[in-house]
Amino acid sequence: MLVKLFLLFTLVPLLELYLLIRLGTVVGAFDALAIVIGTGIVGSLLAKSQGLVILNRIRSEFNEGRIPAESLFDGLLILISGILLITPGLLTDALGLSFLLPQARQLFKWWLKRKIEEKMSEGSLQVHSNFETSGSDRNLHRLDR
Repeated sequence: MLVKLFLLFTLVPLLELYLLIRLGTVVGAFDALAIVIGTGIVGSLLAKSQGLVILNRIRSEFNEGRIPAESLFDGLLILISGILLITPGLLTDALGLSFLLPQARQLFKWWLKRKIEEKMSEGSLQVHSNFETSGSDRNLHRLDR
């Protein structure tokens, strides 16, 4: 795990820097910065608007007494998208924008669910809940606070 984190925090920024330098030599430094800043702004606005839609969907599903599992996965991916979009770089912007596309997000959700299921079947991930099975919605109200 430590090796993966080390590679993530060293190789990805180096690759991003390399791509920005290459883009700057092709289109110019100012245009390269404008592209990165522009995609960050547009993507962040999209992430915010989609995040608000998902938040409203989560609230309505809770109000209907349903657990919003799909919506929570959507919300997680949109949050990750926003983080990636405010991180300067072409790769992070491309990945962040892909999380905002519903078709691509479906693929990422499928992959994420598979990983979670694998970890749970291995016993390396356990999920605990405070929800009662008696049908009482007392716990749902606690989430609104």
